[in-house]
Amino acid sequence: MGKKVAIIGAGVSGLASIRSCLEEGLEPTCFEKSNDIGGLWKFSDHAEEGRASIYKSVFTNSSKEMMCFPDFPYPDDFPNFMHNSKIQEYLTAFAKEKSLLKYIQFKTFVSSVNKRPDFATTGQWDVTTERDGKRESAVFDAVMVCSGHHVYPNLPKESFPGLNHFKGKCFHSRDYKEPGVFKGKRVLVVGLGNSGCDIATELSHTAEQVVISSRSGSWVMSRVWDNGYPWDMVLITRFGTFLKNNLPTAISDWLYMKQMNARFKHENYGLMPLNGVLRKEPVFNDELPACILCGIVSVKPNVKKFTETSAIFEDGTTFEGIDCVIFATGYSYAYTFLDESIIKNRNHEIILFKGVFPPLLEKSTIAVIGFVQSLGAAIPTVDLQSRWAARVIKGTCTLPSMEDMMNDINEKMERKRKWYGKSETLQTDYIVYMDELSSFIGVKPNIPWLFLTDPKLAMEVYFGPCSSYQFRLVGPGKWPGARNAILTQWDRSLKPLQTRVVGSLQKPRFFFHWLKLFAIPILLIAVFLALT
Repeated sequence: MGKKVAIIGAGVSGLASIRSCLEEGLEPTCFEKSNDIGGLWKFSDHAEEGRASIYKSVFTNSSKEMMCFPDFPYPDDFPNFMHNSKIQEYLTAFAKEKSLLKYIQFKTFVSSVNKRPDFATTGQWDVTTERDGKRESAVFDAVMVCSGHHVYPNLPKESFPGLNHFKGKCFHSRDYKEPGVFKGKRVLVVGLGNSGCDIATELSHTAEQVVISSRSGSWVMSRVWDNGYPWDMVLITRFGTFLKNNLPTAISDWLYMKQMNARFKHENYGLMPLNGVLRKEPVFNDELPACILCGIVSVKPNVKKFTETSAIFEDGTTFEGIDCVIFATGYSYAYTFLDESIIKNRNHEIILFKGVFPPLLEKSTIAVIGFVQSLGAAIPTVDLQSRWAARVIKGTCTLPSMEDMMNDINEKMERKRKWYGKSETLQTDYIVYMDELSSFIGVKPNIPWLFLTDPKLAMEVYFGPCSSYQFRLVGPGKWPGARNAILTQWDRSLKPLQTRVVGSLQKPRFFFHWLKLFAIPILLIAVFLALT
């Protein structure tokens, strides 16, 4: 074995990192605080300190063909959007198939990670752990931080005058587990993100009344997209990304807003974002519009102040007799075992090259895996991140100079301001980001070459879903089954729907979809040119 690598956390990012280290001949040791793998996806009926927490009814927002490890597809009979228990089942199968469990030390808490005195020359770290009341310290050549960013709740009580006088219950969404205890209650949910909308719609079937308070609104998307196909298999394509990033801004913004409003007019439902052209992460919820139409969920603006039993909103309206306030207000980013100066600088923001490497260290021997968000799924993202990080640690990939890394970070921040409205967001453009990482390790598909040598595959890669299999087609870690997996991804997507067969499977034709979309504008331009 090669260099010793400490991996903190055995969730999705940790499992990907163990596997990537093994592929590169490194020696991984993974420390997991709990007694099982899964991280965020491991449901517990109570929130545990220092661990991510989900409610019992959580389903995925990404479909199975878009969120698998690129050489380990989900079973054919798994539904497209899966309950958290199915993800846990899949991760357990993956860990066993790849023989990862023997590298994990369970019930082991990492209390500190510090540079060794000779770090400038060796790049080594002292990692201190605690287990069964015993503290141990060991030296590692590198560290991969895989503990996630859904651990420490952001509860901005100071932003809500009068909350200290409120007599009802008040807690963060991480403590919500199931709706039964809210039967007949009047509930206010603060926040219009995925958790807030999931909780509000679930409670609407048992609570007396549910109100969502939103400061800035949000686009709400359905998992079921055009012609009933999974949204991400239709929208996350290389050709779609090319259009978005190369069309004039006015046209790109118009297409985006048309796409977001295709299901219903957000203005009519009180959901419209303050700035609709920003590509902020949308909410995925199939029930919310219907709940609003039926009057069992109402949407209100930001809370101006609380009284003992009510909330007064910025539009002057009041929600009376509140029994409970649930703050679905997101999470703060913190790695308590690390000296903040390692990954934070400049206004105390976490600054990472490509969302992975701190740019100002003498040696690039620590990597943060999973600290990005995009419309794409997490598993393919952390798989590529960890593969790149393992090769950097091994020395087969080199990073640019500090100056070049900082210039790249600054350039990306300006782009984020344009697309997402703020520079410190974790959001990124999924396909662009994946292509950047895959270029570093030599696994990016060569699209022109594919069109010349394998046109059938090229059409699916470019116009079809940008699934994770694309990043195991060539180069280090190439998977012989990747081509077939891409060509059969629609079969696996449609298979679980065939519980009552009424005809042949209807697969989408993306090339003709895009052709139809642009046929009218092209026709109008042709008519205009003919008349002038």
